[in-house]
Amino acid sequence: MPELPEVQTVVEGLIENNLPGTVIAAAEVLNPRTVEGFTPEEFNQAVAGQRIARIYRRAKFIVLAFEGQGGVLIHLRMTGRLHFIDPASRPEPHVRLLLRLADGRILVLHDTRRFARAKVVADLEAALAYLGPEPLEPSFTVAALRRTIGKTRRQLKPLLLDQTVVAGLGNIYVDEALWEAGLHPERPADTLSDDDYKRLRNAIRVALRRGLKAKGTTLGRGLTNFYSVGGRRGDNDANLRVFRRDGLPCPRCHTTILRSVVGQRGTHFCPACQPWRGDSVAAAKRDTKPNS
Repeated sequence: MPELPEVQTVVEGLIENNLPGTVIAAAEVLNPRTVEGFTPEEFNQAVAGQRIARIYRRAKFIVLAFEGQGGVLIHLRMTGRLHFIDPASRPEPHVRLLLRLADGRILVLHDTRRFARAKVVADLEAALAYLGPEPLEPSFTVAALRRTIGKTRRQLKPLLLDQTVVAGLGNIYVDEALWEAGLHPERPADTLSDDDYKRLRNAIRVALRRGLKAKGTTLGRGLTNFYSVGGRRGDNDANLRVFRRDGLPCPRCHTTILRSVVGQRGTHFCPACQPWRGDSVAAAKRDTKPNS
C-alpha cells in the first residue's frame, strides 16, 4: 500500500533518526524471500561494514546508498514498515529482516504478509533507470506528461499505476488525482485535451502534496496498515475525496461515489464529476480529422 507520500514519510523518519552516516555491522535475515536475489548469508556479506551515506526515495523504493557505490533498495509493498527496536528486546513475530548498526541500534523490516523486498545493487542509477518521472519534480510539466502518455489508448487508471510511466503513484493517489482532475478512470489517454493534461498534472501534484503534508494515509488500525518509522499513523484518510468512499456523497457535487474494477484494481470515482462518453468523444475526434 505505501505510495509516494508514505514512502517519503518513512525516508524522512530514517533521516530524522540519524541513519545516514551509520555503519551496518551485520544483517540478520529471518525470511529468506525478503532478500531478493541473495541467500541470507550473501546478503549479510554484501551489507556488513557498509556505511550508509545517503537515504532517499525513488518512486516507491527506499534507497540506502552506500559510501562509494551501490546500496540497498527496500520496497515495502503491501504491509512492510521500518522501525527501530531496543537491542535488548526480542524481534516481533512479523519481523523479516534486521540491520544491526554499529552504534548499537537495530533497524527492522516488519512485514505481516511477507511481500516486502530488500535488494543489494552495485549500481543504483542503473537499477532504477526503468522508472518514470517523479511527479513532484520541476521536470514533470504538462508537456512532459503529454509526451509520456499522449499517444496511448490505455485507460488512465492502469496507465498512471504503471511505475514506468509516472513514479510513485498507487491506487489511493491515482483515484484522488483523477477526481481532482475530473477525469474518468476508464478514459483512454489519447482522448485528453490540452486542458485535461493541465488539470491532470496539477491534480497529481495536489493529491500527493496533500498526502505528504498529512504524513501519509493510514486506513484502519491493524498491523497491515501504514505506520511511520516512529509508529505514527498518517492523517490523510481524513482528506480522501473518493478513495474507499463508495456509497457516500461526492464532496464536490453530492452524487453518490461509485466503485468499479478498472485494470483489475478497485477504483472509486464520481460519475457526475468524472464523466466519460467514449463514443461521442471518439466520434468527435474522427470528425475533426481531415479527409484523406
